[in-house]
Amino acid sequence: MSKNQNKTGTYSFFNCIEKNFDKAAQFLSIEKGLLEQIKACNSVYRMHFPVKIGKEIKVIEAYRVQHSHHKLPCKGGIRYSTKVNQDEVMTLAALMTYKCAIVDVPFGGAKGGIKIDPQIISPENIEKITRRYTSELIKKNFIGPGIDVPAPDYGTGEKEMSWILDTFLSLRSGDVDALACVTGKPVSQGGVRGRKEATGLGVFYGIRELCYTKEDMYSVGLDVGLVGKKIIIQGLGNVGYHAATFFHEAGAVIIALAEREGAIYNEKGLNVSKVFLHLRNTGSILNFPEARNIENTEKALELECDILIPAALENVIHKNNANRIKAKIIGEAANGPTTPEADDILEKKGIIIVPDIYLNAGGVTVSYFEWLKNLSHVRYGRMEKKFSENMNAEFLHVIETVCKKKISSEEKKIILRGPREIDLVRSGLEDTMINGFHKIRDLKKSSKIKNMRTAAFVLAINKIIDSYEKLGIFP
Repeated sequence: MSKNQNKTGTYSFFNCIEKNFDKAAQFLSIEKGLLEQIKACNSVYRMHFPVKIGKEIKVIEAYRVQHSHHKLPCKGGIRYSTKVNQDEVMTLAALMTYKCAIVDVPFGGAKGGIKIDPQIISPENIEKITRRYTSELIKKNFIGPGIDVPAPDYGTGEKEMSWILDTFLSLRSGDVDALACVTGKPVSQGGVRGRKEATGLGVFYGIRELCYTKEDMYSVGLDVGLVGKKIIIQGLGNVGYHAATFFHEAGAVIIALAEREGAIYNEKGLNVSKVFLHLRNTGSILNFPEARNIENTEKALELECDILIPAALENVIHKNNANRIKAKIIGEAANGPTTPEADDILEKKGIIIVPDIYLNAGGVTVSYFEWLKNLSHVRYGRMEKKFSENMNAEFLHVIETVCKKKISSEEKKIILRGPREIDLVRSGLEDTMINGFHKIRDLKKSSKIKNMRTAAFVLAINKIIDSYEKLGIFP
């Protein structure tokens, strides 16, 4: 067993990213020192600060890592978990760098983490911790609209982002662009519509584009399109739930959903909304009336299906179960769900893997839109919505006059409506994911690279090198 592997034979998250980076480097004629610079984290801020919780003073461990300064600001979420450690935060920051490069979002990668369990700490104390963490970041110049822009991640959401914003405003009150210091905020505080479902919707757009590609579908023995595709999703958190919902609405069949406590299965398909309601009422997806239970959640990954979407933890597909995976396509909605050894096994089996560094970039893409909205101080759609409606009305009048036929009032409502903010955000996300997919696929074909993951890393590294060269940092 390699020194980089744990007792189950899976690699550490950090080593998985390094191995994938090194695979891609073989296809590049770039000096080793430059590659080492791209791999390295530029800045790591580890902090300990006291917070009074109840009658006791607790010392909180927290991190903020800025992986790359090839573009500024840096961008990445903040997670609250007892499993937070420096290696994990550094790895996630590196992934953010590559994701942003692939989808042409002009940020360097960053990540933050606070080592707490938000499930057992009161909201009042979480607020104290969040505000103190923010003030520590401000002291060291690790947050700001042009410096480093946090966002939600595991264990955090709109509420925590609003506390970060409020703390920043109180300490940087004269900053006219202060709203852009953090994304994932409530809409009432400068957030953007469509941010909450963005990662899951990005997963949907990416896999849908693959399913529309004849050559790729025929290579795995599937028909073109999403209708009727049998899908298994592991993880029913924010990403998994929204991805499942969009696939269900598009005509795909969600045959299994898996969570930590087990999985549920119905060959004819699960109603995602009903499952989520059952989860909310009972605290578990198990014993859902319209499905049978699978006690071992890992076994759900091995069921017959067309598309498998791991949307929860890293390293869930490894050398010990890769041979038993029966999916034709794996869409990595989670970060690092497949180990390098599993990659090799799955590739030999002809399974298409849509890699995490592309597929779950929907969140940072829409965060970028929110950041731009805050800097421009104008809501998306405000300037063009009425203009579009007026132009559509004129166009419709011409059609009715020429055709001598009136269009029904219901049809008129659909045709005349100008774009709302959520329409523009989703349109931008869709275009980004489609373009990203084809850039990876085209590079894979032209460079004779065997898989999408390596092609995605090559694409990211090339774009980062290009940015450094434009800055004049490298000769």
